[in-house]
Amino acid sequence: MKNAGKLHVNLIALDLDDTLLNDERKISDRNVEVLKRCAQRGIYVVLCSGRAEDGIKPFVSRLNIAALESGKYVIAINGCSIFDMHKRIQIYKKTVSGEVLLEAHRIAVEEGFETEVYSDGKVFYSKETDWTLRDVRMCGLNGEEAPDFEKFLLENQNSFFKMLIPGEPEKIQELQKKLKASLGEKAVIFTSKPYFLEILPPDCGKGEAIEWLSSFIGIDHSTTLAFGDSMNDESMIEKCGYGVAMVNGNEHIKNIADFVTEKTNNDDGVADFIEKYIL
Repeated sequence: MKNAGKLHVNLIALDLDDTLLNDERKISDRNVEVLKRCAQRGIYVVLCSGRAEDGIKPFVSRLNIAALESGKYVIAINGCSIFDMHKRIQIYKKTVSGEVLLEAHRIAVEEGFETEVYSDGKVFYSKETDWTLRDVRMCGLNGEEAPDFEKFLLENQNSFFKMLIPGEPEKIQELQKKLKASLGEKAVIFTSKPYFLEILPPDCGKGEAIEWLSSFIGIDHSTTLAFGDSMNDESMIEKCGYGVAMVNGNEHIKNIADFVTEKTNNDDGVADFIEKYIL
């Protein structure tokens, strides 16, 4: 870790899984207490997840900071959506084009995969499988099978934030290469988990959403800090003023981060770093 001293931070963005959450998918008492202290000092605390808003709400409730100005924003679906919880409105939204979704779906099906798309509060999939059910359970949303999936995508163009393709990690890596070769700059493609391949709108990610939000609320982007562990955190680790990787995180993320926590997600790594370098 670099010799930081105390960092000047006005906004802290936090990934959930394997970062703020422990392996039981809970926020520890210590993490709650430390983040409350940050929010009470006027530091914006922003949960920043691949989940949709409804899947993030239980963790917002756990932190109990949403009543504060500094706790009212949530970044959802890996940066495709930002919510103001005081006004109860979505203030930022990006969707994947129907053309991209259809092309990605056809390539995935040819390779033996089923696909899913995310809308506000719901996941639609081409076929219910153990993999799609696994994602629905993890993200905390309702899922629904849309039998004629290509027709469904065409009839609902520009309605979906992202496509997710779940499957065996080894096969997912091969599919990722094919999709990147086919779609090029028309989409952002990455693995959020080894078994989840995600397709987002171009120029979209957690980092881009934080840039937009910091400008919107009028704080210097150089005073933003992000905690993350995985490839869907790459843009915010790179783009924020300070990028902090979890010591239990992906090696690439640790290599590009400004700092690496001393403790894991199971040992309050977020709270430990904040107490040492921010509060």
